[in-house]
Amino acid sequence: MLVQEKKVKFNSKITLKSGDKLESFELTYETHGVLNKQHSNAVLVCHALNASHHIAGKSDKDNQIGWWDNMIGKGKPIDTEFFFVIGVNNLGSCFGSTGPASINPKTNKPYGSDFPLLTVEDWVNTQAMLADFLEIEKFSAIIGGSLGGMQVLQWSISFPNRLKNAVIIASTARLTAQNIAFNEIARRAIITDPLFHGGNYYSKDTYPKVGLSIARMLAHITYLSQDGMTRRFGRNLQSKENYSFSYEIDFQIESYLRYQGEKFSHNFDANSYLLITRVLDYFDPAENFAGDLTKALSSVEANFLLVSFTSDWRFPPSHSRELVSSLLANEVSVSYAEISSNYGHDSFLLVDRNYHEIIKTYFGEIYKKLL
Repeated sequence: MLVQEKKVKFNSKITLKSGDKLESFELTYETHGVLNKQHSNAVLVCHALNASHHIAGKSDKDNQIGWWDNMIGKGKPIDTEFFFVIGVNNLGSCFGSTGPASINPKTNKPYGSDFPLLTVEDWVNTQAMLADFLEIEKFSAIIGGSLGGMQVLQWSISFPNRLKNAVIIASTARLTAQNIAFNEIARRAIITDPLFHGGNYYSKDTYPKVGLSIARMLAHITYLSQDGMTRRFGRNLQSKENYSFSYEIDFQIESYLRYQGEKFSHNFDANSYLLITRVLDYFDPAENFAGDLTKALSSVEANFLLVSFTSDWRFPPSHSRELVSSLLANEVSVSYAEISSNYGHDSFLLVDRNYHEIIKTYFGEIYKKLL
């Protein structure tokens, strides 16, 4: 059965954290499973940087499989026989929700660089509006990996009484200087591309392909681990026995990164990439509490499950352990699992027996409490 995407338009003005306003906006989403009569079995899935609302199954638009299909579905860790699972494309992204490529009603042209900067708080507020539209007062669970996990954490702070369980995977409470640096290099690659045109490249029927490709290549390195890259590629040459003594592709890893960058540049909007990396940079719940994460989490009510991966050097286990400590200091119910993996940050997207069993068991316990 093919999955249909859905759209909802909100005509009420929203004020963003920056102070900018949007007169109206659309969110694109998809659902799996059936919402029970009590509306108590809903699960919200929050996506990471380059993902979308298409979380599982085959899309009716292009037959593409959802990005977390190994996690969501009948008989899978988040079982749609029991749960009503929602995936939403965040505001500012480029897979159907209002973003920089959308038409600005004031100019009848794409927003481009005029689209306002956003924050995780803005995303969570608009997700709550979607929940209201779907008549979901309280989520059974909200789950997300990486940037998705940051949204889960923000939900627990902004709307503590609207979720029973918060599942945060391979995530962090704030970016380090190193992570912000990676994002800045990516942004400079895009902004300095001659085809960027100040963010208003749509009318010129072009886009900063080279800059976006380089940004993706850089980011992709941070999603992998050194051991994983060594095992997969080593110093193996690409379809040759000797060096070319040129700047063309010699090594398999070069070919792989160029392919990933090229593919991504055709499927993602550069302005959305800029915007979402800034969302990552700005996330810091402890900022208004003099950097004290424990105080920032003093109002949370949900039960928490945190999962990290040993080879994830972008958001290493120490980041999850910091969150666990702050939650425990607030006497919150917390479960924590540290999974041994060679696949780096991307581990949260992959099939791993121990990882999936932990998620399946946790959601099984959630379902028992619904009965």
